[in-house]
Amino acid sequence: MSDQFTFDIRLIFAILNGKVSAAIKRKLHQNFRQYNIDVSPEQWTVLLYLWEKDGVTQQELCNVTYKDKPSMTRLIDNMEQQNFVVRIPNKTDRRTNLVYLTRTGRDIEEKARFIANKTLKEALQGLTVEELSVSQEVLRRIFFNTKH
Repeated sequence: MSDQFTFDIRLIFAILNGKVSAAIKRKLHQNFRQYNIDVSPEQWTVLLYLWEKDGVTQQELCNVTYKDKPSMTRLIDNMEQQNFVVRIPNKTDRRTNLVYLTRTGRDIEEKARFIANKTLKEALQGLTVEELSVSQEVLRRIFFNTKH
C-alpha cells in the first residue's frame, strides 16, 4: 500500500461499525414491508441459503450466516411460526434436526429475490461496473485477511 494513500477515517469506522450493512438491511426490510412480505433481513439470509440447499442442520446455517446458536434457534423458531421452515429430526444423527423449507417458504422465493435485487440496485445506484468489480474484490480481500 502506498504511503501517500489517505484513509477516510469516518468511512473506515462506518464500515467497522456496520453502518453500511445496517443501512442496506434497513432498506431491504422497508422494501419487503412495502411488498407485503413479512421477512426480516436475517430471515432472508437463511431463506437464500435454503433455496440453494434445502434440509441442512442449524449449525450449517450458523456457519454460513455468522450467527451464534441461540440467535439461530430464535430465528428458526420465528420462521417456523411463520410457516417458512420446518425442523425434521435427522435420521442419521438423532441429536440434530434438519431445517427444510415449507411450501410457503418456497412460494415467496421469486418475489423475495425480486425485492432483494431491487434493494441492491438502489444501494449501488450510480456506481460503474468497474467500481463495483473493484469494490467487490477489495471487500473479498479484507474479508479473507480478517477471517484467519
